[in-house]
Amino acid sequence: MKKLIALVILFSSTYISNAQKPSNYVSKVWVADNGDGTFKNPIIHADYSDPDVIRVGDDYYLVASSFNYVPGIPILHSKDLVNWTIIGNALTLQPPYDRFDTVQNGGGVWAPAIRFHNGEFYLYYPDPDLGIYMIKATNPAGPWSLPLLVKKAKGWIDPCPFWDEDGEAYLINGLAASRAGMKSTLILNKMSADGTRVLDDGAIVLDGHDKNPTLEGPKLYKRNGYYYIMAPAGGVGKGWQLAMRSKNIYGPYEQKIVLEQGKSITNGPHQGGWVDTQTGESWFIHFQDKDTYGRIAHLEPVKWVNDWPMMGVDVDGNGIGEPVQSYKKPNVGKVYPIATPVESDEFNESKLGLQWQWNANPKSNFGFPAGRSYGFIRLYNVPVPEGSNNFWQVPNLLTQKFPAPNFTASTKFTFTPRTDDEETGIIVTGIDYSYLSVKKTPQGLVVSQTKCIDAEHGKGEQKIGNVVVNSETLYFKVNITNAAPDNKQVHNAENTDYGNALCNFSYSEDGITYKPIGEAFEAKKGKWVGAKVGIFATRHGKTYETGYADYDWFRIEK
Repeated sequence: MKKLIALVILFSSTYISNAQKPSNYVSKVWVADNGDGTFKNPIIHADYSDPDVIRVGDDYYLVASSFNYVPGIPILHSKDLVNWTIIGNALTLQPPYDRFDTVQNGGGVWAPAIRFHNGEFYLYYPDPDLGIYMIKATNPAGPWSLPLLVKKAKGWIDPCPFWDEDGEAYLINGLAASRAGMKSTLILNKMSADGTRVLDDGAIVLDGHDKNPTLEGPKLYKRNGYYYIMAPAGGVGKGWQLAMRSKNIYGPYEQKIVLEQGKSITNGPHQGGWVDTQTGESWFIHFQDKDTYGRIAHLEPVKWVNDWPMMGVDVDGNGIGEPVQSYKKPNVGKVYPIATPVESDEFNESKLGLQWQWNANPKSNFGFPAGRSYGFIRLYNVPVPEGSNNFWQVPNLLTQKFPAPNFTASTKFTFTPRTDDEETGIIVTGIDYSYLSVKKTPQGLVVSQTKCIDAEHGKGEQKIGNVVVNSETLYFKVNITNAAPDNKQVHNAENTDYGNALCNFSYSEDGITYKPIGEAFEAKKGKWVGAKVGIFATRHGKTYETGYADYDWFRIEK
């Protein structure tokens, strides 16, 4: 392992915000582009929930929810709506900073919306406990402005801005019953022309309680003289996509279901963004709730019939589209190389890869990347919060999204502990979690698996297997396998069981021979997010100086 010889750049939001150049990275575990002019769904088999998308010139940009994870609000870029790369994160730190310095599982950024107006990118996002924020940038890769609270309100979610041809600005949003005591209702506000202030108390434009419960996630557009609200209903697992239209922005709105599961294998197809290509085609990007694997992104063709959008393909002739599994790629005038969001990391840069997130706002003692001269990231054994008996409230877990149904995550590191009870390793997180770690004990360095079932409600950890090792340099691996039997590959509205994501851990002292340890663990989703995989370094109790682990690389492979 390469050793750190000199001081390196402070691990802080300053360089996290500097976007990496887009790469030609191609995943080894999931590629949507079939290479023959067609694509398969999902276009991204990772938890980019509540996606919104826009086109600016020949470029497409996608944003998604990030909840409590930091950096937040990933910005993805594509030239053809199929091949996507991460180019930045809009939030380097999440405000209020004192609140999000601690873990707020399920809080934070819900369902953002992105628009391009007067030469700037505007991004609106809700914090369901605080209100609706706006940030903007001239470059979507960043830097983005500091968040501005444009509407202080508890339970206001899923905002979308709209600028009309006459210069009037509006903001539409949904309501969360868990905070506001109301739901299934869409509210329209007038905004200042610069998008920084809501000017009135809002008006109800739609109530979905009777026919479209859990109406939320609205996006507002205008086409052929109609105002369109496109919004999901029915809930994330079993819902559908609505289109609503009116000649008056305040309504009344006609309603039509335009996308449903039907006989397809894609449950709950809804909530996303509509976009046109340079050649005049229409497409819709939405998510599918795949439980442990998160809310993964799908792409559907859109045809307009009598000024109504029909999304997907109308298989049974009922006038409602169903999701496609494979389809001809969008016509954008050119053919572009295959590319996917980055997963593996050699830790050769002086900043984190854009796929990584902490559980809360990072602090300077979480770690330091060492850059090309040394090629590793150093994680310090930060004490877990006082009174913690599991990792549910530990902020310094460094994780990324599950990228495919089946994959292997492996890492090489050198551990330099200073006192007993310091620990580091590879982890699969969620409401239940498990990790493979090496811990300094009076008996020496001990490798073991740890499991925690129902971490959310304070349940304790269980150690499985203990092996004393002689080397400070170790290789850890976790293999994730989708265990759905064949008869679970066909789903309907009553069956959204996609099978277990079974995790099996192993370790090696030479990087060649891996030894299995512990027992199979069934991964579980987190709070509004899919399961995640990553690395950590912790300890119990404070000390004058903590130890550390230097992670040489982290690789996602088959």
